[in-house]
Amino acid sequence: MPSKLPLALITALLATVHTAHAAEQVVKIGVSGPLSGANAFAGKDNENGVRLAIEELNAQKLQVGGNTIRFELQSEDDGGDPKQGVTVAQKFADAKVKFVLGPYNSGVAIPASRVYNDNGILMSTVGTNPKITAGGYATVFRIVASDTQVGGSVANYAAKDLKIRNVGVIDDRGAFGQGIAMEFKRQAQAAGIKIAGHEYTNDKATDFAAILTSLKAKRVDAVFFGGYAPQAAPMARQMKALGLNVPLLGGDTLCSPEMAKLGGPAVGENVRCAQAGAIVARQPGGQAFIDGYKARFKRDPDVYAPSFYDQTKFIAQAMKSANSVDPAKVGAAMHTISYQGVVGTYGYDPKGNLKKTTVTVYTFKNGVLSPLASY
Repeated sequence: MPSKLPLALITALLATVHTAHAAEQVVKIGVSGPLSGANAFAGKDNENGVRLAIEELNAQKLQVGGNTIRFELQSEDDGGDPKQGVTVAQKFADAKVKFVLGPYNSGVAIPASRVYNDNGILMSTVGTNPKITAGGYATVFRIVASDTQVGGSVANYAAKDLKIRNVGVIDDRGAFGQGIAMEFKRQAQAAGIKIAGHEYTNDKATDFAAILTSLKAKRVDAVFFGGYAPQAAPMARQMKALGLNVPLLGGDTLCSPEMAKLGGPAVGENVRCAQAGAIVARQPGGQAFIDGYKARFKRDPDVYAPSFYDQTKFIAQAMKSANSVDPAKVGAAMHTISYQGVVGTYGYDPKGNLKKTTVTVYTFKNGVLSPLASY
């Protein structure tokens, strides 16, 4: 008569056999962002957020469709340039990459989104211009607040908390800078703030003396800048040098350690910026993310590393929910389920915008971002 094996041993043996038959399936995750140029710090930060998520997911040996999923990162430099971003999108398509985190810049995301859609690639961007999700692409997701939400929060804060009545607006003529400046301007006027003047620059400029002198003559109570930290930091220094001692307002791109690094003593409580999401350190799992990021990369996370980390994890969760790595099926799942990340809760409307998102206004104290209010 055959001997009976203990139930626990039988279970273990069956699990071993099942694991042995589970094939490994490689899923490529692409990252498109500026790894060169003035915003390279942001591109690398975004890449690090994805890399950390992938390393954690691979350690979990995710099972989808009977296969063990192994994620591979492919990062490409789009230089923050629309043409280069489209080239990167085509490169990903040729390499059979089906999930892309990025682009970082709205001006890159708008034309690239069509290439991704046409090639069946799921794109997750931090580009905030409303046009990105206006194309009706089912697998395009905006993982942060839009210009409408961020610009409105800054306008609301300027009117109610700072009591601003007369503001000057500057934008860099880019898709992001122009988009957020126009939203701020529209909602500021609705809140009773007068727009004293709207000036223009570009994303390569370093001298803003003429623009700032003009706004100073109009006795503005604040300056709103639609653009990026590499321009905003010298702008803050030149405002101080000209005696234009009023708040410098802006969106999430000013909520970066790079502002304090480039602006030095000229960047302090005079800078007020709005960033999508709740205060990460105060969120469940937020401090653990910060500590893990610092341990892995020997630096603090910047603005969007947590968002890229969260979305990578959400994509993995949607794969399990759909029991598929097909981007169309994964995207459909992301429209119906939600995910609790370190920035907040992710859930998308039919256009790929977040259904609900917090926007937090920050300032700088001793070179470090300090939260002031959330909306």
